Amino acid sequence: MNNISRITGIALVIIFGVFSINTTLANESQNSTQHDEHSHEHANAHVHAEGEEPRTESLVKEEEHEEGISLSAQKIELAGIKIEELFPKKYLNSVYAPGEVKANGYKSYLVSPRTDSVVINRHASLGDHVKSGQRLVTLFSETMAQTQADFLIASSNWKRAKKLGSNNISERTLVEAENIYKGVYGKLVAFGLTRQAIDKIAQQDSATFGQYALIAEREGVVLQDDFMQGQRIEAGETIMQLADETDLWVEANVPPNKELNLSLGSPALIDLNGIKYQANVIQEAHTIDPITRTRTVRLSVTNTKHKLHSGMFVKVYFLFESNSEVIAVPEEALIRSSDGDWTVFIEDHPNEFKAVQVTTGQSFGEYREVFGIESGTKVVTRGAFFVASEIAKGGFDPHNH
Repeated sequence: MNNISRITGIALVIIFGVFSINTTLANESQNSTQHDEHSHEHANAHVHAEGEEPRTESLVKEEEHEEGISLSAQKIELAGIKIEELFPKKYLNSVYAPGEVKANGYKSYLVSPRTDSVVINRHASLGDHVKSGQRLVTLFSETMAQTQADFLIASSNWKRAKKLGSNNISERTLVEAENIYKGVYGKLVAFGLTRQAIDKIAQQDSATFGQYALIAEREGVVLQDDFMQGQRIEAGETIMQLADETDLWVEANVPPNKELNLSLGSPALIDLNGIKYQANVIQEAHTIDPITRTRTVRLSVTNTKHKLHSGMFVKVYFLFESNSEVIAVPEEALIRSSDGDWTVFIEDHPNEFKAVQVTTGQSFGEYREVFGIESGTKVVTRGAFFVASEIAKGGFDPHNH
């Protein structure tokens, strides 16, 4: 009996233990299921969040877009904004030298008497534009008076000899009369008289005998007239200078240590108070000026609007082509940011602009090499300051800072 009771007790203990184990396993299984569901929900939430990333990126893009500005076509036109698609190409580099405008020595003319004379009257003054054949000054000369008298006698004798002919006078007499006439005629020409003036000597009034006029040999501007009426002028002394100001010289003073390797026809820019003129190298000196210690490079510049005048000081920029193709923008397209960086404005969408930071390189006259934009980028090359102002009005930093 005792054995039966003992066996029964052991059986109950075993049954209870199995039940406990099953219960534990069931609880663990339920917890695992709940954990998996929680993990699945978490994963779904994560996937859902990943699905929302395009919306987040869109917001970022909108924020970036807000850092630029959109302008109407009318405002772009009124502001004079110019947009260019930039591609690499070769530009002209510049080297500066001071220069001075000079009269073109090959197209200038010095007016001076060829015999000692006295000024009777002037017919042109400093700064006047005169035409070829125009009277400039009337002079009186004792030598001219005597030569005019000799001409009247020689002319009369030559006319009489021709009328008589070789049948009535000797050949020698005829030749002498002709040669004397030609000699006196040539002397009057050497004194500066024109053929028309010589032909009128016979009709000249005795009160004006000895007077003669110097005329303009070419069209030009009176650059010098240092004389007074009644003044005695020696032969060869300059009383006027005429110059054709449509084509002037500019003489640039280049330091001897600058090797420019210039050739005839090399381009250059002449800058007078911000106004630019195209010029070309025509001569280059091979000696050094003992005073300025520079060598002279002479350029020819067209001056059809007569804005340049002899004696003006100008800036000369010799232009040289770059060795390779580069991307460059006009200097006015570059805007300084608040931290001192250079930026340009690009049109990333039609009529929409944003600032892009760039690094500048070498200068090419009015253009500057830039790094940081790709070939084919549309850049605001004129009106960049207006674009920057419009962006600033919107409360955004136009330089993305």
